[in-house]
Amino acid sequence: MKLPDQKQFNACLLTDRYRLRRRSHALQKLQQSGSLDSDAVLKLTKEVNASAAIASQRLQTEFDLNYPADLPVAQRVDEISKTIRENQVTILCGETGSGKSTQLPKICLELGYGHYGRIGHTQPRRIAARSLASRIASELNTESGQLVGYRVRFKDHLQTHTRIKLMTDGILLAEIQQDPWLNQYDLLIIDEAHERTLNIDFLLGYLKRLLPKRPDLKLIITSATIDPERFSEHFDQAPIIMVSGRTWPVEVRYQPPEEEQGTAERDEGVQQAIVDALDELACEDRGDVLVFLSGEREIRETAETLRKHHMDNTQVLPLYARLSPAEQSKIFNPSGLRRIILSTNVAETSLTVPGIRHVVDTGFARISRYSHRSKVQRLPVERVSQASANQRKGRCGRVAEGICIRLYSEDDFESRREFTEPEIPRTNLASVILQMQLMGVGKIEGFPFIDAPDNRLIKDGYLVLSELGAVTPDRKVTRIGKQLARLPVDPRIGRMLLEAAHTHCLNELLVIAAALSVQDPRMRPLEKQQASDEAHALFQDELSDYMAILNLWRHLEEQKRHLSRRKFNNHCRDRYLSSTRVQEWFDIHHQLRGQMHEMSYKENMAEAGYEEIHKAILSGLLSHIGFRHSGKEMDYLGARNSRFHLFPGSGVFKKRPKWVVAAELVETTRLYARGVASVEPQWIESMAGHLLKRSYSEPHWQKKRGQVGTYEKVTLYGLTLVQRRRINYGPIDPDL
Repeated sequence: MKLPDQKQFNACLLTDRYRLRRRSHALQKLQQSGSLDSDAVLKLTKEVNASAAIASQRLQTEFDLNYPADLPVAQRVDEISKTIRENQVTILCGETGSGKSTQLPKICLELGYGHYGRIGHTQPRRIAARSLASRIASELNTESGQLVGYRVRFKDHLQTHTRIKLMTDGILLAEIQQDPWLNQYDLLIIDEAHERTLNIDFLLGYLKRLLPKRPDLKLIITSATIDPERFSEHFDQAPIIMVSGRTWPVEVRYQPPEEEQGTAERDEGVQQAIVDALDELACEDRGDVLVFLSGEREIRETAETLRKHHMDNTQVLPLYARLSPAEQSKIFNPSGLRRIILSTNVAETSLTVPGIRHVVDTGFARISRYSHRSKVQRLPVERVSQASANQRKGRCGRVAEGICIRLYSEDDFESRREFTEPEIPRTNLASVILQMQLMGVGKIEGFPFIDAPDNRLIKDGYLVLSELGAVTPDRKVTRIGKQLARLPVDPRIGRMLLEAAHTHCLNELLVIAAALSVQDPRMRPLEKQQASDEAHALFQDELSDYMAILNLWRHLEEQKRHLSRRKFNNHCRDRYLSSTRVQEWFDIHHQLRGQMHEMSYKENMAEAGYEEIHKAILSGLLSHIGFRHSGKEMDYLGARNSRFHLFPGSGVFKKRPKWVVAAELVETTRLYARGVASVEPQWIESMAGHLLKRSYSEPHWQKKRGQVGTYEKVTLYGLTLVQRRRINYGPIDPDL
């Protein structure tokens, strides 16, 4: 029987070619030795034909291809196509509204890409990946999930014949582990690269190494008009195409609120400034307005302020990344009323809100920032850069002349940094270091990042891994480290799971680990704070927020068993729980459970006790412990001379235990411990053997015991666990 020839292999999908050719070579050797199995040849031929059939099917999907004439990218299709054809890497810079995100995949489709490999199109956020897939499919006159599909965490909306695949950049990173050559793609679009997230910078470094090995793979990097030369230099002077955005002029007005001394007064001043700006715009034009705020809390407060202001014929809509898809979709559906969209920076570049005439910009965003000094992740509200402010301004002036009201002065704007700082200098690198080891790309010090991380941050990353037992003193990954790298959660959370597997409390820790990996499902609407607090209090535990998590989980599991999906969602809503986040909690629990089973770990049958559960939690959080300061009841002494407060929303807040462990230490207005539980110092000592420091008093003769004794002091990160313990001095100095 004849083996498939080269022409047949070339008709296969890229992702199958190498594997199938390797099997063919093995069969050729057997053929030469006269021991070829005809069944093996038949099986190979069937797989080759099946792969070729999928590639052929991709070309048979009908679609309408045209470019909306009002989009600037549409005027440059020929130039963009020529540049993509002639270069392996293309940098496309387009102002907001240029059409780069929606039209580029269509240009690539017209060039013939997405046949043997897919056109991969990454987005920093799930909300953008889903909405763009729907928009592009609509423009091609096809159903979403067919020619154009998307993949985000726990949601696959693809077919084998899908040619354009939208996804988060995190999904593409995860795929590298199974497909290091990215053979399923013949073209990649890394969108919104100017955001310079950790994922984006890692992908760009990885692709710089990969592209010379895959000359058939095309790469397009899209960015707002923010420092495109950095991307060009990174990819050996790749060509840059600049596309204009707005077609209508935008007037900028600077209207800072009155200066106030206190935080509350300052917040009220901003709220009043927003109301004044919206009233001013309403007098000039009844068009839709996009208001940029720093976070979800600020959005809720502003919505309440506007509700009390009684604005006629106006619809107020929130927009942030964690909204449910149903809530998100409201911004794309005109209501006939004047719309005021209250948004975080998700609407700055990732999402284009249709019909926006004007913008009100508070000039702030909540930025995650790792503190090298205090070793904690901070979430301060900071002034946005000039580039971000201009991106916000660019969200209007797309359908008619627009007005952008900045609630700060022009001098303030001129004093701001030009570009937004990349994420790499703002985050702990422990997880990145582990993932790089798993992918086999070598040590972080030699990786081709656009901006190399500071050596202090690399050192801190290794410090965390050392605390978890994931690396040796000479920075080699241990068995624990390799296991942690396989788990799709933060290394600290992964360490809890591994400890739980050995101490018979995995069942409970899977629930807790999944909860720590999603946003809190408890909702606290501004207008119903007391009612929501009362509903959540039913599950609280005065000693441990982790036991409260288990209480809530057991309740939800019970309800899910007996209620239909609709009734379960209503049950969640009535108890001020987000059904979307609850479902994500269940999904991550299922994923982690499957991963632990793959690693040959099984759940405990008997219910675990408080001590076992919290020892496992401690294994991942040894630098997140605290001791109640005797001088101030609200104050805790933490690792490395830090001081923190229990978060007021914690069920442990009133009890204020002597020793606590916290899931995270986050600095907002002050350093708060979230996810808190009461623990005993002896539990900490038992889990921190490799990190403890022991000191001894002068040895002395103990007459009753007939031995040389001493007093031992035990500390961890500067916190005294044991002040004075009598021990035998013999094992310390046998020669004495």
